[in-house]
Amino acid sequence: MILRMIALTKIRELTLSAAATAGRPLHVSAASGLACLGSFIYVVADDELHLGAFRAVDCEPGHLIRLFDGALPDSKPKRKKQKPDLEALMLLPAFAEFPHGALLGLGSGSRRNRRLGALLGLDAHGAVHGSPHVVDLSPVLAPLDDAFPALNIEGAVVSGGELRLFQRGNKQDAENAVIRFQLSDLLATFGSGRAGPIKPSAIDRYDLGRVDGVPFGFTDAAALSNGEMVFTAVAEDTDNAYDDGCCAGAAIGILDRDGHLQGVRRLALPHKVEGVDARLDGEVIKLLLVTDADDANIPAGLFSATIAR
Repeated sequence: MILRMIALTKIRELTLSAAATAGRPLHVSAASGLACLGSFIYVVADDELHLGAFRAVDCEPGHLIRLFDGALPDSKPKRKKQKPDLEALMLLPAFAEFPHGALLGLGSGSRRNRRLGALLGLDAHGAVHGSPHVVDLSPVLAPLDDAFPALNIEGAVVSGGELRLFQRGNKQDAENAVIRFQLSDLLATFGSGRAGPIKPSAIDRYDLGRVDGVPFGFTDAAALSNGEMVFTAVAEDTDNAYDDGCCAGAAIGILDRDGHLQGVRRLALPHKVEGVDARLDGEVIKLLLVTDADDANIPAGLFSATIAR
């Protein structure tokens, strides 16, 4: 069921003090995941090897934190083929050598070279602390090839002791899904280097509706303090998990703690929202969102919105 539309308020563009490499733009363009911690706003872009770090208290240009070694080609087709395709950014609770938790950027899994993650420790104030650790997410993602014709993980949250991955559908396979794992199984792999597959405990599938025949697909998610999950979705006119398409519509929805769909609300304008942070404030959900214009020359935007309960 589609409810009343949501208006976004633009806060800023995600400009940078220095480019990733010579010749690259002074902004993040393909923002695809968002995490807000204290006074810091962190953004992953699916066409970069870096994490973008911004201050929440002003609109000064942010800076980049390298996640992976090497360099990507400037050519869009070649860059698309080689990129790690980080599509989700999530906060992990304290574990092992990370007493203040860690950020984990996850590849989409849509190709074999997109099954890496980047793990970054945090300090008590939410600042990135120490060097990133590259992690192999194949034990989690490879077994899912049997469950989906085209794997495309776009969001990840920790909720109720579980890791929940958000699988995005497309026109060829419109079914979206939330894939559940025991969080302890994931955290154990980081310390042990375990190579064996980790099987999900459950897979919940969803039909999020359509716009002019184009199905909505998950693009990110965030967990609320009450156990609910807020997700973003766009209706992108593409038949697969690799090619981009025109954005026919965008939406925000809510799942309850057990994964039941509570509703989907269209955005008044079809911004291609790909990252979300959500906080409960009484009877209001406060949102921050980032966008991807599928054009390296267009800066990603940071937007705000509210949803009344």
